[in-house]
Amino acid sequence: MNKKREFDFSKARRVLPDETEAFRVAIEQTFHVKRPSRGRPPKQEDKYTVISIRLHPKALAWARGQAKSRKIGYQTVISETLLHHEI
Repeated sequence: MNKKREFDFSKARRVLPDETEAFRVAIEQTFHVKRPSRGRPPKQEDKYTVISIRLHPKALAWARGQAKSRKIGYQTVISETLLHHEI
């Protein structure tokens, strides 16, 4: 028996937001587990300021190398370095 390789999306319909909410509630009630929220977590007030900065390629390569070896983000490395050398 040959299986059809591709799904015919012309016959599919979009799930409405109300249906998605109903699915979420049904899953939580059935399994008694709160589903984790998706997407970016909300920003905390006054924690960080969004900026744009130009760095020398060698400085950026150093930060990315440090970040990779420490398994953290390179922006965190830059921030920690600047805070450590604060006057």
